Amino acid sequence: MALRPEFPLTIQADRTVWLETRHPGYELARDALARFADLERSAGPIHVYRITPLSIWNAAALGLTAAQILEDLERLSGGQVPEGLREDIRTWMARYGRLRLEMGNGRLWLVADDPALLAWVRAQSVVAPFLAPSGEAEADRVAVEPRARGALKQALLYLGYPVEDMAGYVEGARLDLRLRSTSRATGEPFRLRPYQEKAVEAFLRAGSGVILLPCGAGKTIVGLGVMARLRTATLIIATSTVAARQWIAEILDKTDLSPDQVGEYTGHRKQIRPVTVATYQILTHRPHRDFEEDLLRQFPHFRLFSALDWGLIIYDEVHLLPAPVFRITAQLQARRRLGLTATLVREDGLEREVFALIGPKRYEAPWRELEARGWIAAAECHEIRVPMAPEDRLRYVAAAEKERYRLAATNPAKEPVIRQLLARHEEDTVLIIGQYLDQLERIARAVRAPLITGRTPVAERERLFDQLRRGEIRRLVVSRVGNFAIDLPDANVLIQVSGTFGSRQEEAQRLGRILRPKRNGILAHFYTLVTRDTVDQDYAARRQLFLVEQGYRYEILEAEELSHYHPAVVDVAAWPRALPPQTSAGNGSSPNGSGSSA
Repeated sequence: MALRPEFPLTIQADRTVWLETRHPGYELARDALARFADLERSAGPIHVYRITPLSIWNAAALGLTAAQILEDLERLSGGQVPEGLREDIRTWMARYGRLRLEMGNGRLWLVADDPALLAWVRAQSVVAPFLAPSGEAEADRVAVEPRARGALKQALLYLGYPVEDMAGYVEGARLDLRLRSTSRATGEPFRLRPYQEKAVEAFLRAGSGVILLPCGAGKTIVGLGVMARLRTATLIIATSTVAARQWIAEILDKTDLSPDQVGEYTGHRKQIRPVTVATYQILTHRPHRDFEEDLLRQFPHFRLFSALDWGLIIYDEVHLLPAPVFRITAQLQARRRLGLTATLVREDGLEREVFALIGPKRYEAPWRELEARGWIAAAECHEIRVPMAPEDRLRYVAAAEKERYRLAATNPAKEPVIRQLLARHEEDTVLIIGQYLDQLERIARAVRAPLITGRTPVAERERLFDQLRRGEIRRLVVSRVGNFAIDLPDANVLIQVSGTFGSRQEEAQRLGRILRPKRNGILAHFYTLVTRDTVDQDYAARRQLFLVEQGYRYEILEAEELSHYHPAVVDVAAWPRALPPQTSAGNGSSPNGSGSSA
């Protein structure tokens, strides 16, 4: 279908939607599409979205209807919606909830209002193993083996019929837990922000699912809000020991729990308490590889999932959930499950597993909307294209395909650009982050900054992070361990020297390191250095997709232009003055409200 310049959207027969970024209605169209379509690629002034069954089912879980989606598409495309896509959207939307899981007479039932649909489902070979014997069935329902609740949902999702799970949840062991009205550490007022309250309410209405909030917006505080409402034993799974300890610090700072009620279950400690914070790494530790079919012998720390009568399991950074944890989660469907993340993008394509086993999207707050309200920092994104020396270009051209990216990403010509940027941001707090250790070690020596990698002991990481928070150091070089759960309220500049190929989730998480609002309202700057006319530049374009979908624009700069470039500064006078008091989602030392899991 040809582009129609009077409308921002052009809809293709292959279910893709082209959005013209220079159209006056771009932002309105982008925000509408974000609710029911996924940004697939950015082709110059055109952003290409794709509408999929999963994107429609997530929209259904948020309460959207087929009529609302079609109305948006009609209005923004001038009525040019292919009939095939109309039918697909209606069909996909109608399938959500046609099958339900319910409890009745002490049994778990798969229920359908259409007996023909139920008969078809029962005949599917991928479903039959999860159903009770044929005698335990009626025209509109069939009994389900309770332990197969998760596996059945996975199977039916792949058959194109997402199940609405209405079977309820166990209450778990009672835990008397309340949120404090003031931070224990600082004495400053504390309460949930309006969007955090909405996220808590949305989760509680469903009992399982995923909350999407931008990095720095306080996902940890949403978790605490849910815990305080449910008052039940809670297992929290975080990305690292540092992240686990930041969760524990937030729990002790903003709830009335005592230290002996909160446990750390990591490679360093094995405490099991009414609130226990573990890591994905310890849970997936695999001392034995001989027992492929026995989860508990293969992953002995999975016993933590049954160590107490958990009423709530929180999966921090749920988009990183390792495949083995999906397998055990399939057996935990009677427990309430809360996934927290900034993006549901998974580079392994397992978004469907999150939908089936953790739950659909229950609440999402647009990044730029929270930025406009002052809840997260205003940020400028810059892509700086760096040339490659002729001798390095020859090595690059002659290299094997897999080696080309490393050569381009670790281009030595990036180092003078780093020094230029540090000179321009001399008074700022700067993180330099990358993928390759030899490159980072070279940069750390050149700029005389400490380096944190996966080999850095946890105590040393915490010491350096604390020094950066207190302003004792202003520069820190970090490897991929810096992608997640670093609570650095005053860091406002990030220089990305190399990334994980085209990882969109990584780009979002790295920007998140600097999105906590600053005391003086200064602007955050995200610089990504790419080698011009190489796969480094191509991968950077893919990494940027999620942030572009959220409304961020990348200013393209050539390295040669830096001598004439001056970073923008925010108009502090225009910054919101009446932010509700929250040491909130923060570490008690900043006004921003970010939580450890941001």
